[in-house]
Amino acid sequence: MSSFSVTQAQGGIIGGVSLPGDKSIAHRYLILSAISRGKTIIENFPLNKDCLVTLSSFKKLGIKINGSLKGHSSASVITIFGKGLHGLSKPEGPIFVGDSGTTLRLILGILAGQNFQTRLNAGASLSQRPMLRVTSPLRMMGAAIKSKIKKSLPAGRQKKSKTKIEEYPPIIIKGGNLKGITYRMPVASAQVKSALLLAGLYADGKTKIIESVKTRDHTERALRLFKANIKIRQDGIVMSGGRDLSSPERLYIPGDISSASFFIVLGTIIPGSRILIRNVSLNPSRTGIIKVLQRMGADIKVSSLKSQVSKFEPMGDLIVKSSRLKGTKVKKEEIPSLIDELPILMVAACNARGKTIFEGAGELRVKEADRIKSMSDNLKRMGVKVTVSAASGSENITVEGVKEFKGIRAKSFADHRTAMSMIVAGLKAKGETVVDDIKCINKSFPDFVRIISKLIHC
Repeated sequence: MSSFSVTQAQGGIIGGVSLPGDKSIAHRYLILSAISRGKTIIENFPLNKDCLVTLSSFKKLGIKINGSLKGHSSASVITIFGKGLHGLSKPEGPIFVGDSGTTLRLILGILAGQNFQTRLNAGASLSQRPMLRVTSPLRMMGAAIKSKIKKSLPAGRQKKSKTKIEEYPPIIIKGGNLKGITYRMPVASAQVKSALLLAGLYADGKTKIIESVKTRDHTERALRLFKANIKIRQDGIVMSGGRDLSSPERLYIPGDISSASFFIVLGTIIPGSRILIRNVSLNPSRTGIIKVLQRMGADIKVSSLKSQVSKFEPMGDLIVKSSRLKGTKVKKEEIPSLIDELPILMVAACNARGKTIFEGAGELRVKEADRIKSMSDNLKRMGVKVTVSAASGSENITVEGVKEFKGIRAKSFADHRTAMSMIVAGLKAKGETVVDDIKCINKSFPDFVRIISKLIHC
């Protein structure tokens, strides 16, 4: 394990940062480039573990991909030589997707349309994350899927209660002969929605997805960019299968808003700070963290809105200044737009006057770690009052702001977002904070420690 220590930042943090491309967008651009015909050049492709495992997976499926993937850079320009919807090849052996849930769920959608069998193996963390939410609707479309099954009784129920069944990796999938379905999403999940839309590219007829709560729309935007036959309606998203994809030839990935969130909160909570974040994604389905922080009183301004190469994904520069925050209520319907940013928002809430309530945050339990536990345990030891309660079948988190909290030896729980959140918290805490293991940060943002170290020593 590799630990990292910080002490309370003295004086304001002044500076600018440029970030590697958005992880969510990168996965989708790579996947669609692989199944469209012709060459696609992708700029600012992030070299984190999750995106590299997607890249490796498609190489194993017969796709040629060129680019510099090593060295000290956190992003690269890659070139993908797509082979069309039906150009993938049966891999010689199992495909290992690491701990990337996006890779696993999205590639299941693609493999559902292939006329060969593939085994997908996952890392220790991802092997504990639920997959029935995606395997069940893909079976409805006609894919043959086998996975590890676990049975359990719902918590607090008697033995006569109905047994709960869940599925986990490894997963074996045999695709082909798909038919379109109408599917109402029982869980708000952009990954599941994306898997079904990708499978819909191969299906006979129309695939309609109905969301009760809107989730991030990177897949819909990317599919339009690649000329898929997709329609966004008031009553759902409709994908018509059978149309070949057309490569846009060159794409630029805006900076990752989830990575930016750590610098946004840092600039907000450290007095006298002013941080410029360049060319960051401003997709409306991902800017929930900005809206919540502004509601809390944060001084965040968009200095320029750009379209440049990729007009389908808006981006711009953010200027963040230190602010006095106040508590707020984050409603359940807001959670999908900021699910990955909840850990760092909990750090912001520690520095706000009054209480901040996060409603319906239960999905944090089934991320790379149980993030409700990881963040609650660490923040409580720092002297912050954090309460978790169940209400109407969901979990709420309440964080009470404090005037001062103390440095601790924090546990990352092998979760990248917990580790980065605790580093930011440590820069505000009195004394020294040591995060026990930061290797997990490589999953999404391998350059984080270098960038934040440079920023706080400017």
